[in-house]
Amino acid sequence: MPLITHPLLGLAVGDPTKIPLARETLPSPQEVQLAAHSLILSASGWRTICANASATASYASWDLDHSPENSLSRDLSPADTAIVAGMALVFSAFMKKLCKGRRPVVLLGVDTRPTGPAIADVFARVLIGGGCEVRYLFIVPAPEIMAYSAQTTSLPSGHEFHSDGFAYISASHNPPGHNGLKFGIGGGVLTGEQIAPLITALKAFIANSEAPELALSAIEKTDLRELAACYGNVAHWKRYSQSAYMLFAHRVFTDESELDAQEKMLSEIAAACAERPLGVIAELNGSARTQSIDFDWLSALGIQVKVLNAEPGVFAHRIVPENESLQDCSESLNEAHAENAAFALGYVPDCDGDRGNLVYYSNALQGSVPLEAQQVFALVCLSELAYLRWKGETRPIAVVVNDATSMRIEAIARAFGARVFRAETGEANVVSCAERLRSEGWVVRILGEGSNGGNITYPSKVRDPLSTIGSMIRLLRLGQAKKGNTCFSLWLEAIGAPERYRPDYGLDDVIASLPPWATTSAFEPYAALKIAAKDKIALKNAYQSLFLEAWPQMLPELTDRLGIASWRAFATIGPREHEIGADFGASENGGLRIVLYDEQGASCAFLWMRASGTEPVFRIGVDIKGGTGADEAWLRGWHTNLVTQADLLVAHSQNVVG
Repeated sequence: MPLITHPLLGLAVGDPTKIPLARETLPSPQEVQLAAHSLILSASGWRTICANASATASYASWDLDHSPENSLSRDLSPADTAIVAGMALVFSAFMKKLCKGRRPVVLLGVDTRPTGPAIADVFARVLIGGGCEVRYLFIVPAPEIMAYSAQTTSLPSGHEFHSDGFAYISASHNPPGHNGLKFGIGGGVLTGEQIAPLITALKAFIANSEAPELALSAIEKTDLRELAACYGNVAHWKRYSQSAYMLFAHRVFTDESELDAQEKMLSEIAAACAERPLGVIAELNGSARTQSIDFDWLSALGIQVKVLNAEPGVFAHRIVPENESLQDCSESLNEAHAENAAFALGYVPDCDGDRGNLVYYSNALQGSVPLEAQQVFALVCLSELAYLRWKGETRPIAVVVNDATSMRIEAIARAFGARVFRAETGEANVVSCAERLRSEGWVVRILGEGSNGGNITYPSKVRDPLSTIGSMIRLLRLGQAKKGNTCFSLWLEAIGAPERYRPDYGLDDVIASLPPWATTSAFEPYAALKIAAKDKIALKNAYQSLFLEAWPQMLPELTDRLGIASWRAFATIGPREHEIGADFGASENGGLRIVLYDEQGASCAFLWMRASGTEPVFRIGVDIKGGTGADEAWLRGWHTNLVTQADLLVAHSQNVVG
């Protein structure tokens, strides 16, 4: 039973005879517990640095200091292997309980991080040994495995392509030495309520002095013939996965469930792109999207496509698609536009391919320009709300966003008669809020985390660059531009500015029409504070005292500079937001948003803070209506200073008590 390689890619899938954990190298319970110290567990994903620091490894080309987080090692340490086995045991138990006595069918996939196959090898062994059937897709983007899960979960048990849930191995936008897990059912990740018992069970496993032995036993239970068959069928299941994703992407793009209606809309867009060509650069940076439908899906819409950096696992730049990571795409877009003026957009995904940041060619500036995350989300919301009006939607419409999304979205939603609801940062929270609203009769077509980039377009439950690009394509090409019958013309009518329409409009024109807000970028270092306080509720209580003391002194300047007259505080905990008066600690470990109002009682700014669920940082931000970059920096400076002072007070108190 030799090493099994992928029949198309030639990459190693797994070796059934090579046991990943041996008795002679079995870690001690203390080593397992020490390795778990850096583990971050949340509904957004379980993550840590997985690359084996003791193994000989190369490092990412941009890492001059050889940091473990940028290691390209493919190996796991024995302690991390035991922890991964514990994760698989916990998920296996969850799936068996969910399936009530019948054998669970689990989809398993990885992004292109070096440690992905090693983690998948442990997972497949434990799941198979625990009585699950595993359908391994190998390299697959997160939106694809979730789309496949959504389609196959709906099939009756016993159907050949039925599945009950998925385990996806990825650390999203984190550096290549990181890795982790996302679990889901029905096409979406588990909610905070669903994942909580799994986190509790994993912590109990790690604390158990028998954890190494339990891990070894779980790995050794595997039927090696079934494991070999699992690895040998990766191409088979991947074909079904891509087919399911293509069908699902068409449904998301058209907002139609019937194939005839989908085809009508797709043909309409393709005809528009034939009349007014549109080109897109797909700079895939070695991500999981290199093994997906991007080229075929875009080409079928009549889009001209150029693909860059398409070798899986070969990262041309940092994984996180922001700042300098957009340079390759920007330069390529400039070159492509110089040869063919149709090329106007480009996108760069993160490693698991659920997020794609955009660049566009600005005719006004005569060059490519990166779009900020908040800007992208605003444009997508505009496009999707205009599309609902285009289709004649008469039911109440809601938009769901995370707590750090700019209030520009409220302004866009109001123009279309829609209402905005907020949830705590975290994809699962936003999706859960949207599902509750749909059960109450709301139409929730568009949702997402404006601060983080990317959007979730119903019926999808995950961010997807194809959804983002699809919204842009519809915004720029749907309808009859010469007759003024487009999504952009509907937007201009909604804001009372139809005279601004011109038939040859481009993204410059749409961006210029957006309500002006100045918002902290979540991707800047100053938006992620390193703090000493371990108790985040104590930190917020200390911030409250400092804020209430500073408010009377700051109010004259706040009023003079930004027109601010009053404030109200809101907590976002899970899928809901509620007002909390002057009790900032009531936001617990969720988001705290202090909304600032003008003299007429209209919201005109906010201060925001939340401890990250996937990284050891405390995130902050501000948002200002009509503000400048200088205004944002000034208000953020005041906010940051209060957080820093509060951190010092709490850290000092902890040291005194300790």
